[in-house]
Amino acid sequence: MLSIYLNIAFAAYFTAMIFYFMELFFKSKLLPNIARLFLVCGILSLTVYMGLRWHIAGRPPLSNMFESLVVFAWAIAVVFIFIDIKYKIKTIAAPVALMSLITLGYASMLDKEIVSLLPALKSNWLTIHVLTCFIGYAALAISFISSLILLFKKSDSQILDVISHKMIAFGFLFLTLGIITGAVWANSSWGTYWSWDPKETWSLVTWIIYALYLHVRLRRGWKGKKAAWVSVIGFLAMLFTYFGVNYLLSGLHSYA
Repeated sequence: MLSIYLNIAFAAYFTAMIFYFMELFFKSKLLPNIARLFLVCGILSLTVYMGLRWHIAGRPPLSNMFESLVVFAWAIAVVFIFIDIKYKIKTIAAPVALMSLITLGYASMLDKEIVSLLPALKSNWLTIHVLTCFIGYAALAISFISSLILLFKKSDSQILDVISHKMIAFGFLFLTLGIITGAVWANSSWGTYWSWDPKETWSLVTWIIYALYLHVRLRRGWKGKKAAWVSVIGFLAMLFTYFGVNYLLSGLHSYA
């Protein structure tokens, strides 16, 4: 039953990506509208999937790599749909849809078994902490795509720079909230706000890079390609925080 909604979401994301790619080659007002419709269908299907999994498990579906990837694929699409409606920048639409698709595809290859939460994870802070982090991650992923295209594309560079900046400002806010809620949760579970666990350390590194981006943009007027490089570096740090720590480093947050 659950897998049906996951498959529908994957098919909807794939179809949205195809229509977004078609928009790059054919001038049509209909194509992006169809793409958005399928993207929304994918979002709704994943929302139902997560809701049913929550009901069956009796806990938020946020405790392992599979569940976090599903949330990430959902969050990327949710954040992007607002950007797409407002800016309608076709150069980033297809790559963002592709990123959501790859994330969901990778998730589908992992173990989907529903297991009980570890005692330390049985807290209301789990939902708040994880959702704030992944909404931030989603915005930073979109900023990365905008920055990457900006580095190789001459046209639309100004709007790509604007989108990248807005997404980093938005993502940085949620990344900050994620660190704060994580610290509060850690104190309630382990008796300390900060323990220099690998995930905590790399989250701080990522936060500092994006803080540097905002600083040099505000104080030194960095825009365009210079700012884009900082955005790319920040995203690579974010990826290591998410994947590298889980697979390569052991710690309190390793759940791969």
